[in-house]
Amino acid sequence: MNRLNGWTAALVLVAACGTARAEVAPAAQPGTQAQPAAQAQPARDTVRPRYTAPDVKFMQHMIAHHAQALEMTRLVPERTTRQDIRLISERIEVSQRDEIGMMQRWLRARGQEVPEAGHAHGGTGHAGMPGMATPAEMARLAAARGDEFDRLFLQYMIRHHEGALVMVAELFASPGAGQEGEIFGLASEVEADQRSEIARMRTLPGAPAASPRRPSPGGPAQVPPQQRKL
Repeated sequence: MNRLNGWTAALVLVAACGTARAEVAPAAQPGTQAQPAAQAQPARDTVRPRYTAPDVKFMQHMIAHHAQALEMTRLVPERTTRQDIRLISERIEVSQRDEIGMMQRWLRARGQEVPEAGHAHGGTGHAGMPGMATPAEMARLAAARGDEFDRLFLQYMIRHHEGALVMVAELFASPGAGQEGEIFGLASEVEADQRSEIARMRTLPGAPAASPRRPSPGGPAQVPPQQRKL
């Protein structure tokens, strides 16, 4: 009788263990197929906007464009006595030097040619860029002093900044360009800085009168759908 009870207890214990094992979900094994939830995750790289040839061209040309502005600011300390000219020049130098660094890093990270920003002249190599000063104009600016220098500096720099706004508008007007997050952010920063600095220079004595506003190529810059906040 005791032996029968022992066998009965053993059978009950085995059945209970089997039930408990059946209720535990099997652990994932290495090499097994991914779960359906993981398969449903979107492929981020396939929906993220990629950069285009106009994006690369914009970055390379804007580096040269900014570099000429830095050439102008380097002339300021020895040619003006006005503190307001010195202050706006310092602001332009800081903002455009920082933006040159960002554009060079953007190009380098994508294996593109990175222009040096040491010198940018208004010769044939940059004749097609809006707002660039010619070699003769740069020589005239370098030879000027006092009031004449201040007047020419404001005249050339405002025109130079307006040219940068045209370049930004042309970028966003190019099909598919300006969509990648980094270039959209950088081009937008360039536009905001140029507009702010133009507004400041317009308030200074000797600044040229604002010319009638002409439509930018392709119309105003539009925010790409990927960048719009819902």
